Order: sequence, then structure tokens, then C-alpha cells
Amino acid sequence: MKTALKRLYKRYFESKALVLMYHRIAAPEADIWDIAVSPAHFEGHLQVLQSLGCMVPLQELVENVQRGTLKKNSIALTFDDGYLDNFLTAKPLLEQYGIPATFFVSTGNLGSAKEFWWDELEYLLLFAQTLPAQFTQAIAGETISAALPGETHLTEALRQQHTTWNACLAPPPSQRARLFFQVWQALKPLPVTEQERHLQKIREWAGVSAPVSRADFVSMSVPQLKELAAHRLFTIGAHTVHHAALACHAQAFQEQEIAQNRHQLQVLTGQPVDLLAYPYGNYNAETLQVAEKLNFRAAFTTEEQVVTKGAHPYRMGRLQVPDWSPAVFAREIKKAWALVKS
Repeated sequence: MKTALKRLYKRYFESKALVLMYHRIAAPEADIWDIAVSPAHFEGHLQVLQSLGCMVPLQELVENVQRGTLKKNSIALTFDDGYLDNFLTAKPLLEQYGIPATFFVSTGNLGSAKEFWWDELEYLLLFAQTLPAQFTQAIAGETISAALPGETHLTEALRQQHTTWNACLAPPPSQRARLFFQVWQALKPLPVTEQERHLQKIREWAGVSAPVSRADFVSMSVPQLKELAAHRLFTIGAHTVHHAALACHAQAFQEQEIAQNRHQLQVLTGQPVDLLAYPYGNYNAETLQVAEKLNFRAAFTTEEQVVTKGAHPYRMGRLQVPDWSPAVFAREIKKAWALVKS
């Protein structure tokens, strides 16, 4: 009994760290995946973190974990994907408050006018002003068919349903939303060439002549990436070339996506890249083998777990931060310290 209590006491009071995960610092009309934090809220988050006085660069946190010298209640910030607002909005605020961050960047869209496939799909199916009454398309051997009675035109009521929908928490509120979610699920595991081929068919069906390109949804440019990498506060991490759902692919494909992404980032920035984040948090045993084979120092999931000195180097957890107010953010940080993996 005393031994069990001693183990429990040790687990609860051992040094723990939090890795926070952001994606976008923006206030888009819709945020169905709950990945955007408004600039005002983000600044409030930084003020809370600055007051805690425990911010460390992610590389330092990883080194401390591996040395067994993890500082109590350390916090590191990460950003996934490489959206332009990371450079235009997050960077100046991080500089203002002197807070370090690591940016996990997918290189496939860098410096282009292309949107990520999920953003374009969202626009085409949820916010296009007019759509045909019937959708039928075969994707990965599955025929997806949907009728859109009463939803061919985007009414204000329908727009409001879509702008307030959180797909992480609520079922689709409309026929368009149900179609979006079904197509999103079908496209997610596919390689980029197949995703693009099906997107082109959806564009043609929707009467859209060219790929959607909204300034607020593109990735940062190559010069912006270089400037970010050269800054003393920031580091760049790998995130695959095309934001691949790694566990849905063969090991050779996974290795190619990760290794090519890392090589591109190192060539562009002139900096070593030894940290990796799995897109969508999607990985399997083969992914862990690839991360080890490629000699990454650590890799990060989207599993909501604190980091302790016993953390698996290629399965480190992170806490995704939604658009919390500063007060809620402060409360959630305190709650998160109790997230110890058993």
C-alpha cells in the first residue's frame, strides 16, 4: 500500500510540461475545426503565459525531457501548417512578449496562392452562393451522393448555420454540411494528387472555374519562412510536404513525405530541422519507426497529455488551444497540469 501511494505521489508531483498547439491566429467567418484564435484572445494568452514565467523553447523542453532535467511547469508553444497569419499576426505578438515558438510547416503550398484542400472544400460546399441540386461522385471506391433540396442557394439562415458550426462538437446542421463532412472524410486519407483530382471535379460541379484562393487562407511565402527561421525566438519543424494523414499510407510513402519536407525546410532556411509534428495527429507504429530512422529528436501528436520525463520521444502530447478568452485560457492551463498519462 505504501509503495502504491509513493508511486502515485511521485507521478502527481513530478515535473510536468505543457506543449500548446495553435494553428491560425485569425478571426475567419467560419472555424468549423476550431483551429483559429482571434488576435485579441491570442495576445491575452501571451499575457497569461508571460505572467507564469515558465516559457521555454520547444527544443529546450525536449532536451530537458531526454536528460531527465525537465523544469517544473514548463510551457512551449507550437503552430501547425504554416498559414500566412502565423507570420503576419502571431510573429509580431510573440516578439512583443518575448515568447519563443516552433512552427511546424508543410511545404507543399509555400509561396503559392493555393489554399489547403480542406479550406477550399469548406468554401465550395458550405459557402458557394449557388450549387446544383444533386451531387454524385466516386471517391476512393465509394460513391458519395447527396441531394440538396432547399439548399442550392446560400440563404442568410444557411450561412449562419455554417458559420456557427463546430464539426468537432456537433453533427452537421444542413445537407450541405453533411455532404462536406462525408467528402472531407473520403479525401483526408488520399495522396495529394487524388485530393486535387477530386477537388477539380467538385469545382466543375460547383461551377467554379479556377482553384479558390483567398488571401486569408494561404500559406506564408518563402522569404517569410526564412525570416521566421532566422529569428532568435523561433524554430521550424517538419510537418510533411502535403499535410498527409500518415497512418493511411505505406511506410515508404510516409518516409518520403517527411524526409522531403525536412530537406526542403533545411535548404530554404539553412537551419537544421529535428522536430516533427504529425498532421491531424495521425500516426501508427510505422510512423514512429520512420521518425526514429530519420533521427528526429522528437515528434508530437495531438493527444492531450502533459509531457513528463518518461515521455515517448516520438509520441509527445500537445494541448490544442481554441479561441478561449484569456480568463478561460488561464483556467484551462491550470487544469491541464493534471493530465498525466497513466
